Amino acid sequence: MLYKIVNNASGIVKVQFMKYFSFLLFMQLLAKLAIGQEYKKYPMWDYNLPMEQRVNDVVSRLTLEEKVHQMLNATPAIPRLGILAYDWWNETLHGVARTPYHVTSYPQAIAMAATWDSNSLYRMADYSAMEGRAIQNMAIEQGKTKDRYVGLTYWTPNINIFRDPRWGRGQETYGEDPFLTAMMARAFVRGLQGEDPKYLKAAACAKHFAVHSGPEPSRHVDNFDPSTYDLWDTYLPAFRELITKANVAGVMCAYNAVNTQPCCANDLLINDISAQAMAIQWLCYQ
Repeated sequence: MLYKIVNNASGIVKVQFMKYFSFLLFMQLLAKLAIGQEYKKYPMWDYNLPMEQRVNDVVSRLTLEEKVHQMLNATPAIPRLGILAYDWWNETLHGVARTPYHVTSYPQAIAMAATWDSNSLYRMADYSAMEGRAIQNMAIEQGKTKDRYVGLTYWTPNINIFRDPRWGRGQETYGEDPFLTAMMARAFVRGLQGEDPKYLKAAACAKHFAVHSGPEPSRHVDNFDPSTYDLWDTYLPAFRELITKANVAGVMCAYNAVNTQPCCANDLLINDISAQAMAIQWLCYQ
């Protein structure tokens, strides 16, 4: 019997179909579970395959609209592929920043640089990545992966050269010395990303590429024309160190222009230096 018609005390006719409805609900749930696991058979989910093959597989399955949406820092979920919503924006200059969870806060970057102690900075980054992993696991468990500041992609370190205190963001840097900046930043990246040859503990992002040291209010319209010597001797050593030796996961281009071209579309920075001289893998564009 699928349903039964009854008359209640007020004379209203009710259709009782709870058993039938429960059965349908159960069958729909089973169907959703079965369909929901279909994506597991795709190569993108086979951790035994080379990473490049898995990446190529997932890209080939995305529609054009889905690809466009994935170009933003706040990316929507793609349930049919098992891809969770994710916000790429996170910071960890001196501990995981702006998170709703309780984490450890360390001295600011400029203070850590004043110690000249790269080992301590390595440990700080390592601990921050560990706490970041815990936060990401909790976000997945609670269905909050779309929230900002719970992901594992950190827009850190800031390896710009601190030349003028009026900039307003000098505390984020490791100071005015290119060599010290490079060494401290290398320790930070290695600590944050971990030493596993295949998997990142977290992802670091070297910023801002390049010749970016304020002023902050006009950063979107400023243009700088450094000499070739100053560019390579002052502004680029830290980037070269992180890209070629520390395997930093990403690089963020600067807001300003260099030699009249915006940094994110700069022939010298993007084509000649990053792609050819440094063989960079990818950029985190502004």
